[in-house]
Amino acid sequence: MPRSVNHVASRARRKRILKLTRGYFGARKNVWTVAKNTWEKGLLYAYRDRKNKKRSFRALWIQRINAAARLEGMSYSRLMGCIHKAGIEINRKVLADLAMNHPEAFKAVVDQAKKA
Repeated sequence: MPRSVNHVASRARRKRILKLTRGYFGARKNVWTVAKNTWEKGLLYAYRDRKNKKRSFRALWIQRINAAARLEGMSYSRLMGCIHKAGIEINRKVLADLAMNHPEAFKAVVDQAKKA
């Protein structure tokens, strides 16, 4: 019996990945093995950097809160300690947004934290 190979499916699988690598430089876009390796590595980078993005944003929020807290005469760590002691449930993302866009609201939060 002759060997049965599904060329339609394998060609479709290759075309799908080559379509995803359009726009890459050199052989990375049109040579099957190079394109497949590049695409797989790209998926790994995407997974890793979704985690790193959260880390980077948290660092940015902390810098913004620290800068605004120092204008109020406190360090970041003392401010966060006072906020937790006062029982104010506010996350760093919202606190950084207040510090940047609504300084009077941030000042109110700092004053409330200082009282406790």
